[in-house]
Amino acid sequence: MPPLSDQLEDLSRRTKNAENSVAAASKKNQAQLERRRDELKSNIESARQKVDTAAAGAKDNVRSGLAEIKNKIDGQLANARAKFEERKAERDLNKAEQRAQSAEDDAADVIAFTAYMIDQSEYAVINAVLARADADNLRAAA
Repeated sequence: MPPLSDQLEDLSRRTKNAENSVAAASKKNQAQLERRRDELKSNIESARQKVDTAAAGAKDNVRSGLAEIKNKIDGQLANARAKFEERKAERDLNKAEQRAQSAEDDAADVIAFTAYMIDQSEYAVINAVLARADADNLRAAA
């Protein structure tokens, strides 16, 4: 597993890519958007294998699925925080190392999920812009 700082840099890069796609959409650069959409589709397929199966439930009902995922993550993080508070007084180095590793693993999971959702969001925006462009082109041709 890469260090958390590397994972956060990757998340930042993905966010910047999403911003660039929105900028391209405002300039109506259709070819660039279609290339980026294809690239995102490939990235999303790769990431899909790494994301918890709970994300698959979002396909049926995006809003309720995302709410369920958010609630699950919130619950897991609340549980992790509660465990941290319960064990705060423990001084055993080995246990502290295990807790630190567990906390780092939790953070990495959240970062991976966030990266996946950023890619999904960017793909949805690009798809919407391209669909609108198609509708506008058909309206203009009619």
